[in-house]
Amino acid sequence: MSSLVAYYSRTDITKKLAEEIAGRLNADIEEITSTVKYDGKIGYARAGKDAMTVKIIEIGDLKYDPSNYDVVYLGVPVWAGKAANPLISYIKQNEGKFNNVKFFVTAGSSGFESAFKQMEEFVGKAPLKTLALTTKQVKKGEYDLDSFLE
Repeated sequence: MSSLVAYYSRTDITKKLAEEIAGRLNADIEEITSTVKYDGKIGYARAGKDAMTVKIIEIGDLKYDPSNYDVVYLGVPVWAGKAANPLISYIKQNEGKFNNVKFFVTAGSSGFESAFKQMEEFVGKAPLKTLALTTKQVKKGEYDLDSFLE
């Protein structure tokens, strides 16, 4: 089964998880980049505002077509109770191209369910599986990917 791991990460927490998932699956990996600057304190505030308004933004060039994969793993941090805009923009840009999806979401402490719901609405189908991890769990390696990856 061919797999693609597509993710956005502002602080490298989601990136760490995405790289581990891709490595375990021997999957292709697509880092979604944003043309909007979300770094620093001003970027953090902009990220929250953009997430609340579900702003579709311009993202960087992509290497892979998700329609070529059996499963696409979509990874994202939670911003203001929603999935981060760069990933939502990626999903929108690739509308109708997802065969099967699995979602993995990172957050400081909450917002997982609302992010999953939003992602499902934009993809247009339910995920095969979901994984929700706090920043602390990812940083400390306190998680098991086995059931998520099977």
